[in-house]
Amino acid sequence: MYRTPYTTAYDQLPLPHKYKLPDFTKFSGQGEVSTMEHINRFIVQCGEAAQQDALKVHLFSMSLSGSAFTWFTTLPANSIIYWAYLEKQFHQFYYSGVEEMKLTDLTNLRQRNDESVDAFIQRFRDVKNRCFSLVLSDQQLAEVAFQGLLPHIKEKYASQEFYSINQMANRMTGEARPYEQKRSNFQKKVNFVDCSYSSDSDDDQIVGSAE
Repeated sequence: MYRTPYTTAYDQLPLPHKYKLPDFTKFSGQGEVSTMEHINRFIVQCGEAAQQDALKVHLFSMSLSGSAFTWFTTLPANSIIYWAYLEKQFHQFYYSGVEEMKLTDLTNLRQRNDESVDAFIQRFRDVKNRCFSLVLSDQQLAEVAFQGLLPHIKEKYASQEFYSINQMANRMTGEARPYEQKRSNFQKKVNFVDCSYSSDSDDDQIVGSAE
């Protein structure tokens, strides 16, 4: 039995209630599938377990086969602490030729005025997945993503603490697009004075109301 590269504490992680282990698509390192494509597919197949990065670390070896699985088993024992570090090692070893992005690409991301929070976070994830050499904790990534939100949304959630971008996405799901306001349908009543002149009487003032 090989020594796992992640900490032994990960072996004790409970799976979500009634969770059924997926039949993961295998990555062997021999085909044309890029590392980014495999990572994204793996996260989707994890389902509910993807909410916890520690579980992703624990399950990742099940998505590897052949030389890729051998590579995983040769990583130093207890060397994997964060999912971000495992992802970085995977991309570096099986470099897919996709242009690598940097931390500045993440910190420069800003939510657009016509962009929902969900769409911004997905765009943030897409850039983050191309930062192969970046090692940040889940909480640090959440802090970077939070700084990219529009000012009024940051103000609304300023008192809350986020430990991952997944948690931030879940908490802000359904957040309305900025500046998207419901049109108010109302009727304004105004008074007017209609001055009519009659030959049979003095000036009469007829006061009416119109909508």
